[in-house]
Amino acid sequence: MRNIVIEELKASEVYRQKVEVVERKGLGHPDYICDAIMEQISVNLSQKYLETFGTILHHNIDKGMLVAGQVEGKFLGGRVVSPMRLIIGDRATFEYEGTEIDVSGLAVDTAKEWFSEKLRFVDAESVIYQVELKKGSAELTDIFSRGGKVLGANDTSAAVGYAPLSSTERLVLETERYLNSRGFKKEYPESGEDIKVMGLRHKENVHLTVAAPFVDMYVESEDDYFKKKIELHDRIEEFTAGFAEKERTEPEACICARPTASLNTLDMPGRGMEGIYTTVTGTSAEDADCGEVGRGNRVNGIIPLNRPVSSEAAAGKNPVSHIGKIYNLLSHRIAAEIYRQVPDVSEVYVWLLSEIGTPIDQPQIATAQLIMKKGAADDVEKEAAEVIEKELDDIHSFSMELVAGKRPICAK
Repeated sequence: MRNIVIEELKASEVYRQKVEVVERKGLGHPDYICDAIMEQISVNLSQKYLETFGTILHHNIDKGMLVAGQVEGKFLGGRVVSPMRLIIGDRATFEYEGTEIDVSGLAVDTAKEWFSEKLRFVDAESVIYQVELKKGSAELTDIFSRGGKVLGANDTSAAVGYAPLSSTERLVLETERYLNSRGFKKEYPESGEDIKVMGLRHKENVHLTVAAPFVDMYVESEDDYFKKKIELHDRIEEFTAGFAEKERTEPEACICARPTASLNTLDMPGRGMEGIYTTVTGTSAEDADCGEVGRGNRVNGIIPLNRPVSSEAAAGKNPVSHIGKIYNLLSHRIAAEIYRQVPDVSEVYVWLLSEIGTPIDQPQIATAQLIMKKGAADDVEKEAAEVIEKELDDIHSFSMELVAGKRPICAK
């Protein structure tokens, strides 16, 4: 019997709280880049292990750092002076039953492919790649040799997920996705990928602070920059107004006023290139900001400051025994299923705690905290517990979806 606890949470839903703060680091943010590349290396390495050996082997590609380079910005096109350096680190299995895998080569090829596909103005070949992957410890590696459809947890760790997203959380997420969409980039090629959106809701009023670099090859002068900035700012506010209008059709939507937005608030006219936010490559990693795995968005795509969040960095961890990845994503999935299936639930938080060596489908405890629209949590305890049981019973299939990259951590 699994240790499952259902309890009622006597608290206000996030959308009812007076102040809500939500952040989203976008596609070209250095932290996002690190998370996305390390996760893709794990996915590709998992596939390589399956193709070669018929099983997933020990690896955790969850330590990574993007070291900023140096550029000389210039109207109508600057240049890269010193390239970025991507450090790829932690543990992997390089040899199994006499057959070797070129893990380092796979990691570098994956990183190059990601840069080429996602960042229009980064030359993937010019980035310096430093692979610091080593063999795993004997005991942790042995978890993968002990057999069984469901492996033991390789750590004692906890994770928490929740559902549903609030209107403010969705707005922040969708605004960044809109600004980094293919259609928007086609219409506004000067818009770089390193977009960050910080959302503040105070009662019914929502304000977004957006940082979005302009690619300097598309900027003729300071005046041209501020002209283009006004146009992009107007498009942001048009998008957020449309989002808010749709949200008002929902009975529990909390965005009742027209959202406002500010763009690149550090700008100062009259200071030339020093007073405007431009980049050569579309990302601040070119010369302003380093990145690290785990400092970016949580697995649901945002940084929700009003919510409890897991401390583990999920990106790059192995998908069949590392709780830091599996429980991080599974807790959000279970919460979403409880919210969808169990009647009268307004908001739900799910906590999962593992014990190292114990099969991952047998957590020390699985807890669902329910905020009810009406009635009491006791009334739906059985239904909520059944959802948790079903999801844990199916954890192998869930892990295989992680192996295949079907449940993306970064690309939401």
